[in-house]
Amino acid sequence: MIDPWKIINELESNNSRLFKEDVIEKNLSYKNFQEGLAMCLDPLVTFGVKQVPESEKNGVGLAWIDFKKGANLLIEREKTGHAARDLIIELMNSSTNSQWNDWYRRILIKDLRCGVSEKTVNNVAKRMDLKFRVPVFSCMLAHDGAKHPKKIKGNCLVEYKYDGVRVIAIVTKGKATLYSRNGKIFHNFHHIERALSKPEYNNIVFDGEVMSDDFQALMKQVYRKSGAKTDDAYLALFDMLPLEDFNKGIYNKSQVDRTAELTDWFGKVSATNLVNNIAILDHEVINLDTDEGQKAYSDINSKAIAGGYEGIMIKDLDAPYECKRSASWLKLKPFIEVSLEVIDVEEGTGKNEGRLGALVCSGHDDGTDITVNVGSGFTDSLRDDIWSSRNDTIGRVVEIRADAITQNKDGTYSLRFPRFKTFRGFEAGEKI
Repeated sequence: MIDPWKIINELESNNSRLFKEDVIEKNLSYKNFQEGLAMCLDPLVTFGVKQVPESEKNGVGLAWIDFKKGANLLIEREKTGHAARDLIIELMNSSTNSQWNDWYRRILIKDLRCGVSEKTVNNVAKRMDLKFRVPVFSCMLAHDGAKHPKKIKGNCLVEYKYDGVRVIAIVTKGKATLYSRNGKIFHNFHHIERALSKPEYNNIVFDGEVMSDDFQALMKQVYRKSGAKTDDAYLALFDMLPLEDFNKGIYNKSQVDRTAELTDWFGKVSATNLVNNIAILDHEVINLDTDEGQKAYSDINSKAIAGGYEGIMIKDLDAPYECKRSASWLKLKPFIEVSLEVIDVEEGTGKNEGRLGALVCSGHDDGTDITVNVGSGFTDSLRDDIWSSRNDTIGRVVEIRADAITQNKDGTYSLRFPRFKTFRGFEAGEKI
């Protein structure tokens, strides 16, 4: 077998994806290389150290089995603090310069620095028909609610979507590690790590968003290698599940039960200083099929606009936690609703030729005169019906949903992404 650090050097020599895959394919059958790749690229394998020095001298050489024994002491947290530092120095001094700097050290810092990811390795392993795979980190992600309107119905859990940084906090052996949604480790939220680093939270996964009063400032600090100022940041949680189920990719407890469990957990810890760094997102269960539920949803939307939130999350009460993108979680941008009068009906083009293309609407809303063409939100049959009775449509009041009121270059006002919602009343000009 070629020395693994020489394989890394070869991978660094060319940025071509095909070249890298070819190099990996030539060497992936070697067990030591597989184990090193897995140890480095598996996000859930952590060593509990942040500083790993580079070697400036040549040792006699360190066998893989001896490095692996030392690395496992770090993984299992049998060596921490000064003991971990001393172990790393011992391993470094035993290794040759290239062996340490180009292979062992890169495993410990979780960065091969050769343009190879777990996806690349797994693609090659699959092509070679090997059983070996590097575990891929994944969490539950939402779909765009605008693309799944039929799912926005019935009983659901509604949350505000704030501007923040998605964080998955995993506690093992009394130590919390914070991950991005893609499995990258965050090192700049020490106070949040400390808040969750408790033996009683072992093998629990907390899902949430790290937020602060200044989102843009927070984003500048997230990946800083030193001197990051994140003391005002806190973790707002919206889910929790056992690590065992997270690793399986699914936790079958329903959303409503998980939220109740999280709320109960937070209630028990809220009397401690933990609450200074941890919060839970406000949520409300509403029935979108009722007038009361629709009013509650509109109120939540109005608060989202007024608060400058990123959007609204709608979650299926009965859905499990799945480590993938799921329509059980839907994200929607905050919207405004205005009622305007139809002043003209325009014929469509292309597939809409001979039927409604857009309603030209105008009116006064919240102190602003608005004129806008509304061409989306109609079914094909509604386009036909409106066009066939277009003369009767002029003068009717329509309710329009949009992202925001916008000002044109000539000083007039319009709507961003207007969508037809419904006609108001039964007679032209009737407002109810």
